[in-house]
Amino acid sequence: MSQRINAFAMGNKSVNALHTMGYHVENSSLDNAFLELLYFRVSQMNGCAFCLDMHSKQLRAKGETEQRIFLVSAWRECPFYTEKEKAGFLWAEKLTGLNGKEIADDLYQEVSNHFSETEMVDLTMAIIAINSYNRINIAFGAEVGTYQVPQKN
Repeated sequence: MSQRINAFAMGNKSVNALHTMGYHVENSSLDNAFLELLYFRVSQMNGCAFCLDMHSKQLRAKGETEQRIFLVSAWRECPFYTEKEKAGFLWAEKLTGLNGKEIADDLYQEVSNHFSETEMVDLTMAIIAINSYNRINIAFGAEVGTYQVPQKN
């Protein structure tokens, strides 16, 4: 698909608000390496090729193993994700596939055993952010394969 609108380049106030939310999540107490994996997993669920390309490159640049990247869609069966990461993936999958369903109390309890209340809010905001980015890229098109990891100074 060709790009219809570059919503990120036009300085739209709504998109800028999303960037601000993402900045706050990135600077929260949540582990950034975990967040990248979470973003990759949610992007898999949503079929966002641009975000999959971007986050796979970010993950590799940050030193994540190919094994953990390639198998994140099967996290339940893999021994190399922590219990906290698995709880975060569970929360992300349930919120991403919500479709009008409630979150069961036992699921909430399971996830909140691994995250503080503040982390639960930040985790939820991270999931909202990546779902929003996925939907913007899918709706307006994106130049898949063009993302380059910013060089550190």
